[in-house]
Amino acid sequence: MAPTKKKNKKKSKAPRLLSHTRPKSLSTTRCQAKPTSLSSKATRTQIRAYHNLQKRLSTAIAAGDTTSVEAIQRQLEEQGGLEAYQHASIIGQSGQRGGDSSKVLMQWLSTETVDGQKIVHDDTKKAKLRMLEVGTLKTTNACSRSGVFDVTRIDLHSQSDEILQQDFMERPLPQSEADKFDVVSLSLVLNFVPDPTARGEMLRRTCSFLRTSSPTQAVGDDGAIRCFPALFLVIPAPCLTNSRYTTEGSFEEIMESLGYIIIFRKMSSKLAYFLFHYHDSESNDHRVFKKTEINPGKARNNFAIVVQ
Repeated sequence: MAPTKKKNKKKSKAPRLLSHTRPKSLSTTRCQAKPTSLSSKATRTQIRAYHNLQKRLSTAIAAGDTTSVEAIQRQLEEQGGLEAYQHASIIGQSGQRGGDSSKVLMQWLSTETVDGQKIVHDDTKKAKLRMLEVGTLKTTNACSRSGVFDVTRIDLHSQSDEILQQDFMERPLPQSEADKFDVVSLSLVLNFVPDPTARGEMLRRTCSFLRTSSPTQAVGDDGAIRCFPALFLVIPAPCLTNSRYTTEGSFEEIMESLGYIIIFRKMSSKLAYFLFHYHDSESNDHRVFKKTEINPGKARNNFAIVVQ
C-alpha cells in the first residue's frame, strides 16, 4: 500500500511588503543621466518595461530563483530603477499631458447629483478632509492645490521632503478614529503591485485607515448619498477590460465584499477611475476570491486580484 502523504497546514502570512519587490540597492541608486523630458511613446515604453520586470521579479522571488532575482535586479538598476520609473510617471502625469488623475476626483466633488440622487460630499463639518495619498509623485496635483484636503503623502521612494518615504503595507494602523482618514487615494498604485494576493491584501488594508461609517450612513434619511469615508482608486483600463481573470463586474464584487459602494466611475480608453464610499459591516471580511479564468484569450493580460 502506498504511503499516505502528510498534509501541510497553511500558516497565516503577514501582509506582503511592496518594498520587497524593489532592487536591493534601489534606495541608493540614482539615474546617472535623467532626461528632462520624454516623448509620450518613450514614457509608456519605460513604464511598461518596469512593470514587466517587476512581475518577473515577483515570480522569481516566489520560486526562490536567486539567479533570476539577481539578474532582474541588475536589469532594473541598469534602467534607472524606481527613480527612472517615477520620473517617467511624473512626466506622464504632467498637466501638459492631462495626466493628473486627481482632477477627476475634484470634478466629482463639485457634482451635486448622481442618477438623480443628491450627493453629500462632507457632513463632518471639518475645516479640511484628511486624505492619505499612497504612491505620491508630486505635491502640486489638483487635490493638493484645492484647499479641501489635509494631505498625508507616502511613497516607496520619496522625491520630496513633503512625501514620507514609507511602504503602505508597513504603515502603522490607526490607533483611534482621530488617526483615520476621510479618503485614501490609490492612483495607479494597485497595478504596481506585482502579486494578485498582495493586491487583495492592499485593498483590504485600506479599510483600516478609513474612519468608521455604518451601512445606514451611506444613504441618509433625506435620500442623499454620502461620499465619505471614501477610496479614490485609479487603475489602467485594460486591467478590467482585457484581463483573463478580472472584469469590471468581478472587480466591483470584490470591492463590495470589502464594504465599498461605488459612488462615481469613469472609464476611458486608458484608465478606470472609481470613488467608493466605505462602510463597516461584519459581513465585509468573509468572502474569498481566487484567481479564476473568466475571459480566455491569447491577447489578454494576466491582471488578477486574490482576496483570502
